[in-house]
Amino acid sequence: MNLIEKFETCTLPKAEWTHEKHFVMALWYCIHYPLPEAVDKICNGIKRYNESVGGENTDESGYHETITLFYIGRVADYVITNRVSVFTEEVVGDFLEQDFVGKKYMLRFYSREYLMSKEARLRWKAPDKTYM
Repeated sequence: MNLIEKFETCTLPKAEWTHEKHFVMALWYCIHYPLPEAVDKICNGIKRYNESVGGENTDESGYHETITLFYIGRVADYVITNRVSVFTEEVVGDFLEQDFVGKKYMLRFYSREYLMSKEARLRWKAPDKTYM
């Protein structure tokens, strides 16, 4: 079973649901579906997966709307800019080398306090920093 099958069936072991796997999953959906459908599948899939491994999607933990939508935007931009239309090991390898995959990338655009707020977790919030 591949990553997407395990993600969709909620059989991916929690220990394997890494930062990079979130990105690979989002890349797959952004390649295979129109963006609005990809966004829906990614967001709902993360919520469902979190619950399947005993997590909760609350005001303080679990699914985070701003983080998810921010990174989907970066993934979609990568797909469009690089004219990616197939999901291959070579594409994944290049994709994972991108700057935006780094864990602290978002902090260029968001202050930690603002990003970790209840409001940002529950609904999209635009960046609060100016990035040059």
